[in-house]
Amino acid sequence: MEPPRPQAAAMRSEYLRAQLLEADAGDDPMTLLRRWFAEAVQSGGRDPNAMTLATADAQGRPDARIVLCKELDEGVVFYTNFRSRKGEELDANPRACALFYWAELERQVRIEGAVSRVEDREADAYFVQRPLGARLGAWASPQSATIAGREELEARLADAERRFAGTEPPRPPHWGGYRIAPEAIEFWQGRASRLHDRLLFRRHPNGWHRSRLAP
Repeated sequence: MEPPRPQAAAMRSEYLRAQLLEADAGDDPMTLLRRWFAEAVQSGGRDPNAMTLATADAQGRPDARIVLCKELDEGVVFYTNFRSRKGEELDANPRACALFYWAELERQVRIEGAVSRVEDREADAYFVQRPLGARLGAWASPQSATIAGREELEARLADAERRFAGTEPPRPPHWGGYRIAPEAIEFWQGRASRLHDRLLFRRHPNGWHRSRLAP
């Protein structure tokens, strides 16, 4: 028997868990985002802070990857190597789009905005909380660079372990955080018959403006 084709499997799925109405959404999208994030954590799904981060280079060529959101304050914060491909793209074109997808809750949230580096003191405070292996890895890995093989990476890690033996490795100068300052946030709640709820908040000089989009 042939396995079901993806198209057929997709046609059988329905979204029935919840709805998103204007009265429930409120007027502040960051408050709603924090609430949805907390519910995603409570749902028990793996890596609820995982998000797709889309960037583009100076020529407008797109790129995307999964990163982990580490804080929701006035924006969305993530950390990486500044010399990585995404770091270079953000230097050339400091704008990004992030997408959370919480399958257990049948929800998505899309955030667009300008990107800036977090302050050094904030990056330092986060770095010391990371496991030792992750801190050493930040020194060892030339992220996004071509390497000869796994052996090279393990040798670089061994060098970092010897270098910082008996001490706390500091944050590398090429490693830190970015904050997306939201200019638009769209909330998507799956609904039956593909008539999904989509509420878009767009920032204006006098505050946030909310509108409903057709699915």
